[in-house]
Order: sequence, then structure tokens, then C-alpha cells
Amino acid sequence: MARRTPGLLILDCDGVLIDSEIISARMLVAELAKLGVGIDLAYVARHFLGRSYPTVMATIRREFGLDLPAGFEERYREGLLSAFARELRIMPGVADLLDRLAVPCCVATSSSPRRVEMSLRLVGLWDRLGGVTFTASEVARGKPAPDLFLHAAARMAVAPEECLVIEDSLTGIRAALAAGMEVWRFTGGSHMGPDTPEEPEDARAARRLAAFDEIFRAMPELARTP
Repeated sequence: MARRTPGLLILDCDGVLIDSEIISARMLVAELAKLGVGIDLAYVARHFLGRSYPTVMATIRREFGLDLPAGFEERYREGLLSAFARELRIMPGVADLLDRLAVPCCVATSSSPRRVEMSLRLVGLWDRLGGVTFTASEVARGKPAPDLFLHAAARMAVAPEECLVIEDSLTGIRAALAAGMEVWRFTGGSHMGPDTPEEPEDARAARRLAAFDEIFRAMPELARTP
């Protein structure tokens, strides 16, 4: 049977479009250390990658029995945005991907509307993607529930089975699979790499990508004809 060209490419933001996850993880580790909670980057990657901020905070309260002090969340958010302003970079190959892509694309992210807009503006992507960026604030359940991906597909008027998702987190992969979409895992961010462990059975992506140009090598029909 001939392979069907996807009708929509859905991109995660943090760790896919922007190299942000390592910044967020370091900031969270440092802030929790001030409260006497010792976690490392590996812990953050296992438990928090791809999840919304409220979910992360709820997990911290539950797992560590921690009553976060007043103002903690606001200080963390503001500190993170300041770090983004200094350090955030677009992921290599993203601009070329958008230039060459022959099908529509959109963004589906667990980030808050404010954070994703600031992030995409900092790296010069907001004008290109702001109008097709969907956040977890628009649905009842965030990733790993399928709601956000189904919402994005509906807004873009494309059936779920015709969508291809690019995700970095296991949480995001599970969400895409639950939505009935094909998903490829991007491992090119600073928080990942060639030694990233194999995905568990319930979060098995159809393919891994270490760089964005691999998308067109794997599926040439996604590229615009010169």
C-alpha cells in the first residue's frame, strides 16, 4: 500500500522548535534546592518533560510533601523568562524546515500562552507560527491526554490519522499516540542526545530524528518542489 503524505505537521515547542528544556530544568533544580529539595536533571527529564507547569507543581507538592511558599511560582516563571531572554536559541534546522515544508504545520505545546509567545518571539518564529500555535490552556486535559493534539487537528481542519507529530518527550509521544497520530521523536535538543534511552513500549515513536533535515530524507514528499 502506498504511503499517504501527511496533511498536517504538528510540532511541539519546547525541546523541538526551541532549545529550552535544559534551561527550564536547570532553573527548576536550582529553585527547589533553595527549599531543600534535591533533584537532578535526570529526575526532571523522567518526571516533568513535556508536562504543563501546573502539573509539575502539583507533582512536586505531592511527591515531596512540599508546601510551596507564596510567590514561588511567580518568581520561578519570571526567572525562567529572564533566563530565556539571555540564553534561548532556535533549534538548528527549524527555519529551513518551515521554508521547505509542502504541507501546513502548527504548534501544540504545554507552555502557557505568555511563555510560548515570548519564546517564539525571541527566536523569530512568532510571526510565522503565532497564528497556528495551540496551548494546553485551550483544552480540559494536557499531555499525555490526546486533547491538545485533537484540538490542534480540528482547528487546522485535518483528520487525526492524517497528522504527523514531532515530539521530544515521552509525555508528548503518549499524547500523540492516544490521538491516533503518527509521531516521530526529536532527540536533537541539548537535554537529549544519541545516548537517550529507548522509549518504553507505551511511548514508542515510529522514528527518531537527531536533526530536522532527516524529516525530508525520511519522507521526501513533505518537501516543496524547487
